[in-house]
Amino acid sequence: MEGAVPAGSQRATLAMVAEAAGVSLPTVSKVLNGRGDVAAATRQRVQDVLKELGYVPQSGRRTVGPARVVDLVFDDLVSPYSLEVLRGVTEAGAETGVDVVVGRLPESDDDDWARRLRLAGREGLIVVTSELTRAQVEGFARAGLPLVVIDPLNLPRVEVTSVGATNWNGGVSATEHLLQLGHRRIAYAGGPVQASCSQARQHGYRAALENAGVTVDPRLILHGAFGYPDGLEMGGRLLDLPEPPTAVFAGSDATALGVMEAARRRGLRVPEDLSVVGFDDTMLAELATPALTTVRQPLQDMGRVALRTLMRLAAGETLDSHHVELATNLVVRDSTTNLRGAP
Repeated sequence: MEGAVPAGSQRATLAMVAEAAGVSLPTVSKVLNGRGDVAAATRQRVQDVLKELGYVPQSGRRTVGPARVVDLVFDDLVSPYSLEVLRGVTEAGAETGVDVVVGRLPESDDDDWARRLRLAGREGLIVVTSELTRAQVEGFARAGLPLVVIDPLNLPRVEVTSVGATNWNGGVSATEHLLQLGHRRIAYAGGPVQASCSQARQHGYRAALENAGVTVDPRLILHGAFGYPDGLEMGGRLLDLPEPPTAVFAGSDATALGVMEAARRRGLRVPEDLSVVGFDDTMLAELATPALTTVRQPLQDMGRVALRTLMRLAAGETLDSHHVELATNLVVRDSTTNLRGAP
């Protein structure tokens, strides 16, 4: 079959099947699970690739009996961040024989959502970068349905199991990098003010400045959604200040690209006139011009850990901790440079 990856000693993965068939990971998952919302031609193509590659879950066998199904919901289904997390969750699901149904967070504030999922036979729910109400969380507790959140905007109950990254450390490393380049007027263009991950990144930013003896200027701290439009708006506000920043630490890669566009529209060059650091290390970082210096958080690994943690909860296991943090690290590319005239 054209485009297929020849079978060999390497175990075929869900990603290999998706690439060979020219479809998305969720589509392959739907075919494996016998879902009906896949076109007949697409289904046949995926089935042919599955057979040709000899695909089986890493357990070495398919599950017997009713499928084990979890729900994965996002606030934004099309962002590069979401796609990386989705890949991690679906890969882990395929490896463990768990089906993943992808959707968006409902607006309902009662426990009907939890009851519907329980009646549908779901094993649990993973919620990504969304704001949960106390009523929703308590509804899942009453329904006995396990819940794991990734990078939550809030935690209505401290015992909710969450998976994230070392956001504070990431904020410190991004800001220290800019300080080492001689920058002192460093802005923070962060995410929603109530978002726990954004707060942690801002605290790391402030700690790095304070440790370097640099006074934190509140005019250089702005908040918006984790996206390009808000990055563009915040970048414009920062660069239009009477004394604008020489560097910006953005709360996401998409936000950073918005800041870079705001600089371009004002005739400024990145990094010669403005250094920019992002957060996430999605595909946007390498595709940006110039390539974006950013804090990498292991988004696919976060998805894998969330799925496996959820299945442990579904099996009745007791966790050692309600919160898992995976390490971040700074990836230096071309969007940062020494402050002009700095020693």
